[in-house]
Formats: sequence, structure tokens, C-alpha cells
Amino acid sequence: SGSKLAFYQKDESQVTDYPYTDFTLRPAKYKPKKYPMAGMGSELVRLGVYYPQTGEKVWLQTGSGFERDQYLIAVTWGPDEKYLYVAHLKRDQNHLQLYRYDAADGKRLNMIFEERDKEYIDPQDGLFFLPGDSHRFLWLSETAGWKHFYLYDSREGLIRQVTKGRWDVSRFLGCDEGGSTVFFEAAEPEPIERHIFAQSVEGGKIKQLTTEAGTHSGLLSGNGRFVIDRFSSLTVPKQINLISLRDGKTTNLLVAENPFEAYVLPQIKLVSLSAEDGTKLYGRLVLPTQFDKSKKYPVIVYVYGGPHSQQVRNRWLGGARLSRLYMAGLGYIIFTLDNRGTDFRGLDFEQITYRRLGTIEVADQVSGVKWLQKLPYVDKDRIGVFGWSYGGFMSVSLMLRAPEYFKVGVAGAPVIDWKYYEVMYTERYMDRPQDNGQGYETSSTLSYADRLKGKLLLIQGTSDETVVWQNTIVFVDKAIEQNKQIDYFIYPGHLHGVRGKASVHLFQKIIDYFEAHL
Repeated sequence: SGSKLAFYQKDESQVTDYPYTDFTLRPAKYKPKKYPMAGMGSELVRLGVYYPQTGEKVWLQTGSGFERDQYLIAVTWGPDEKYLYVAHLKRDQNHLQLYRYDAADGKRLNMIFEERDKEYIDPQDGLFFLPGDSHRFLWLSETAGWKHFYLYDSREGLIRQVTKGRWDVSRFLGCDEGGSTVFFEAAEPEPIERHIFAQSVEGGKIKQLTTEAGTHSGLLSGNGRFVIDRFSSLTVPKQINLISLRDGKTTNLLVAENPFEAYVLPQIKLVSLSAEDGTKLYGRLVLPTQFDKSKKYPVIVYVYGGPHSQQVRNRWLGGARLSRLYMAGLGYIIFTLDNRGTDFRGLDFEQITYRRLGTIEVADQVSGVKWLQKLPYVDKDRIGVFGWSYGGFMSVSLMLRAPEYFKVGVAGAPVIDWKYYEVMYTERYMDRPQDNGQGYETSSTLSYADRLKGKLLLIQGTSDETVVWQNTIVFVDKAIEQNKQIDYFIYPGHLHGVRGKASVHLFQKIIDYFEAHL
């Protein structure tokens, strides 16, 4: 109702100042900002409730003041506005406890449940309360190996697991008016698709509301009687349909025209191949415009490959950005593969990279390259790789750890060594450097700088607050030590992404580099 506001307050006194510099001033000015690196001091956080009418603040009793070595997440108001629900996640991120708090005095009332995992727990949503019920809620959890709904009561704890199967729920849409049915999107029956489903909260048979292969995104009406289905596929730009949940009748509201009807577009294919251990992997192949199968073409592998990502999907243009299509128009095959460690394939698929980032992912990308090299129209001696952020880390890793496969690499804002990256993300997947020293050394691209054979371009913004500039600086220093020639370009004052007019310059630089060396 707007009568109470929950908020965080953080104490950053234990977090190291990071030495950012403003080069636009004369002389340049030191402008430090807090950046908690893995294994170092982190923020101390507490939660409060603010009453706008009176100006009063009440602090939740989450610990002794600012509690150390924990994260307070999934903060959710109860429907009756009397209670706040807070998940306490230990800094090691393998133990979670969900508590209920009294918003009036901040007292901790009861622990509803706890979860443990030998690798990590990574909830992405809060609590979804059933309509008209102040105590029963749905919680998305991966405790069974796949992301599913669990029904809880704030006083009694777990009631039942609601959805089951070897597939992931990807998005909660809502419930019907009575709270008896939950509607959601899931990566089922194929992980590269999304469909809309309905499931009774009491259990029973699941109902699939969409069937056409592709990506369906739903919007549930306020009364829970209709779903708007926004649909696209590899060849369908957009369709919007209205689905009646009473009789299943579908009414089309929009069929979008192809915005590229007047253009010659490259052919886009969704493919699958096997990792070394036989795991099925999905890829996207963008063939050159005016493709001639009797010719041989160079390949650019566009890679991301990090947690919570999925590049390959049965949606419009396969999810490929227009820049990829433009590069295909220049005569390149553009290939993208979702390696193990990415999302929507279950917990085992994701967690296999735990404590060894850049190892399994590299092996899977190499499996993709070996698959490419068997295609008669691929020039196996002209394969390059490009990626940004985690994809930049992957690009450098592939150039160094699989140098026999890649001739040219471009890495934007890459993590070079995980000990320079921020605390929560890094420790979730790698633990602390002091607890996993060998894992950090194995994952660090600095450990393989002497293996560089091809041409490598590093790009970074000097004010990057996500992957700090130090990453590429230390790699340049390592390359000098190993007598390896690399190319390096900075964008002064730009953050993790290069924006505005400079983004045009960036895109041209990437193209020019591949044109010159691949």
C-alpha cells in the first residue's frame, strides 16, 4: 500500500578503494571507488523498514548490526504487509536459510526452510505468494537438480514440490484468481525452446498451453483467465496470440511483417553436436550471404559461455544480433555454441565448471571447432574467436589453451585472472583464492600466455567498473615478459560496455582486425 518501504544499508569500510582515474581533467584526477575483489573484504549489509508518514526506521534483527560473511537476498513483502521474508545466504553460497521477520519491530520470527549444496546455491527470484493467502508461497529451487516450484507455508514449512521433470522452469507468470493453478514458462520439451505451461498447485498432470516450436513469452491477465503469448522462431519475427484459459481457444492479435523482407539475409541454422563426454550441445550457424557450398569460408566463433547465459535459442534469427549478420555479409561463417556451464540445462550441466572456470568451457568450444572443421565449406586454417566480458575471458582462454585451432582472437573487457573480479560472482563459482589456489591458477589466462601463436587484440574501457582495467594491463605485462606480441586498444572513460559514437568505432575496429588477419 506504500505505507512501508524495505531498504538495504551497506557499510563499505572493509572494501578496498580501487584507483579509478578521470583522464578528462588537467591534470588527471584520482577518483577511487569501492571494488570488493574475491577473497577480500566485502560489504556489510543490514535491512531496514522505513515508514514515510512518520519518518521512523526499524532495523531487522538479521544479526549483530551489520552481519559479516552473508548475503541478504530474495527480500519479499508478505501480502498482509506485516512480514518481510529474507533469505540469508552464507558468503560461501552453499547454505541458505529463509526467515520471516516482523516488520513492526524487526524481530526474527521463524526459519521456514534451509537449503544446502556442495557447490553453490544461486536463487534468482523472491517468493511468489498465492492470491488471497498471506502464508502460502511458491519458491523456485534447484535442490532436485532442475529448477522447479516448491509450495511452502510460512508457519509450517514445506508442503510439496509442485513441478517435476528433467527441465528448468525459466519464468513465473502468475496464478489464477483462486491460487489453485500456477502459470509459467519452461525450457521444455527442448532447452532451446520456451513454452507456456499450467500446473495445479496440488499436483497432477502438467498442461502445455503452447505447441508451435520456438520461443513463447507469456503475460497472464489480472483475473487469470487469459494469457497473451508473444511468439517467435527462427523464421517467424513475431506473433501475438490471446489464449483463453477456459476453453483453450487462441485468437491471433498480431502477425509482424519481416523487417528484412527487402534484404538478402544469410541462412541461419540451429545445430547440435556432442561434447567429449557425449553431452549434447546446441549451436547456431550463420552462413555467409550468397553462400556457395563449393567454396571454403573463414569462421568467427562468437562466444560468451558464462553462467546464466544462453546464446542459442529457437527464436527470431536464432537470437543472432544484426552485427553477426553483417559480418556474415562480409563472407564469414559466424558460429556460436552454448558450452557446459551455461543455463537452462539443469544443475549438473551448469555446475560442472565449479572451481575451474575456463576449463570445461574451453573443451566444449574445441569440440565445436572440431565439428566445424569437418564441414566441407569451412577453411579449418582460418578460424577466429570474439567475445566480450566472460566471452572475452573465453576468447583469451581459447587463443592460449587451444592455440592450434584459432588464428585470430578479439577479446573485449576480458577477465584475465579471477582473483581480480568481484567477490559474490567469483566466489560462487571459484570459492576464495585462499581456498582454491590451484583452481585460480588453472583458470588464469596468465598461466598460458607463453602459448600464444595467433594474433590477439585486447579491448577495454579505462573506467570499467565491472571488469577493472587492471585485468588487461597485467596481461600486457605478462605478454611482454613472455616476448609475445599482442595488440591493445582502450576506450578512455568508457565503462564495461562501449557506448555512443565510440560503439561504431569499436565495431569497425573488430571488423578491420579480422579482415586484416583472418
